[in-house]
Amino acid sequence: MSNYFSKVPNFEYVSRLPDAKISDYITVKNLFKRGKLREDIFQDLTLFTKYKIKGNDRPDNVAFDYYRDSKLDWLVLISNNILNVQTEWPLLTNEFDRYLVDKYGTVGIGEIHHYETTEVKNSSGVVIVKEGLTCESDYSVTFYDTRVPGYTTKSNIAVPITNYEYESKIEDAKRNIFLLKPRYVNIVKDDIDDIMPYKKGSTQYVSKTLSKGENIKLFK
Repeated sequence: MSNYFSKVPNFEYVSRLPDAKISDYITVKNLFKRGKLREDIFQDLTLFTKYKIKGNDRPDNVAFDYYRDSKLDWLVLISNNILNVQTEWPLLTNEFDRYLVDKYGTVGIGEIHHYETTEVKNSSGVVIVKEGLTCESDYSVTFYDTRVPGYTTKSNIAVPITNYEYESKIEDAKRNIFLLKPRYVNIVKDDIDDIMPYKKGSTQYVSKTLSKGENIKLFK
């Protein structure tokens, strides 16, 4: 994300280093100054395309695959409002395995987490019970079918979902993302260029790329 961070402005903050003098300042990136997509772009699904993250791909891999530019990894993230890659991006295979062992233990990975329904339809093909609903292990359903005299009862429609299957489903859901179509990338770049600089009149303004102060208002 070097291309993105090159646009993030700096601020000089009073140094807290052990050997610092009272007048010493240290220059750091203002990470509270964050770029985002305009609402009119973010809310318009026609400007995006669906994308499924493959294997152990990182944001820069996705950016290279789709935009042919790995430095647009920041665009991949803000297009999906991802703030924390550690928790909102699919884990690497070895990290996922380690996570399962840490959470459930080696034996517990295969234990039942909960039960879910299988799909139930009547004789006309109308869905009575949707697949994937959380239910009790002995869940059954009774319904009136106009093509079959009387009521029909369906039993044994609950299937066990293991801890592994439960966590895998969560991880797999993270793989479905949206990417801004390439022809709109320059619009977002221009917006970022406009968002990042400090404006004159903001607290302790030094320049468009630098602000200074002990109690700086970082969002200005």
